[in-house]
Amino acid sequence: MRVLVVADEEHLAGIIAAGLRRDAIAADIAHDGREALAKMRLGAYDVVVLDRDLTGLHGDDIYRHIVERGLLTRMLMLTASGTVHDREGGGVEGLGLGLGADDHLSKPFAYEELLARVLALGRRNRPARPQVIERAGVTVDTARRLALRDGRPLPLSRQEFGVLEVLLRAQGAVVSGDDLIEEVWEEHTSYRTNAVQVTLSTLRAKLGDPPVIETVPGAGYRLRDR
Repeated sequence: MRVLVVADEEHLAGIIAAGLRRDAIAADIAHDGREALAKMRLGAYDVVVLDRDLTGLHGDDIYRHIVERGLLTRMLMLTASGTVHDREGGGVEGLGLGLGADDHLSKPFAYEELLARVLALGRRNRPARPQVIERAGVTVDTARRLALRDGRPLPLSRQEFGVLEVLLRAQGAVVSGDDLIEEVWEEHTSYRTNAVQVTLSTLRAKLGDPPVIETVPGAGYRLRDR
């Protein structure tokens, strides 16, 4: 899952993004509305966590852009505590939520609640996926954040777990390095040209023998059968 956190409070945005990354969610940050729109034009996000009370370009205007463009992005709107009527004067949640924002959360909030809502919105934005995936003796349980090789637990980093999950879901199809970066890493990873190779190297070492991840020259990587 890929999430964009939009908040001009740098501390708030940083805390949210850091928490999401710890929970194996690729999270980018935008500190104002124009930066948010630019990022949404460049990449697809499953969920946008948007602080409604942005300075400059208001959160409602960003949401209107998403609606008008028909983007397949779910919106979690962060609102000031107790805010029920607003600058447009109608609807219990103001313009943004009146337009149909998918969910809203009043500040202050517990991170665990935000995470639960982001995960729920992400599931709504994608076809239902099995939580447990298995191939060639490799098992990933996404709900429990557990990876196994022939029943042996694998101590994987967030990126290693993400790469393994993507390869397992591909069911033997080739996955390009660019697709892995898009699915697993945050923005600004492309300049680290060896990010995928380094992660695959450590992942292969932890998986052990016989090797199950195959490099397809000029195309990408796949998880082979036994």
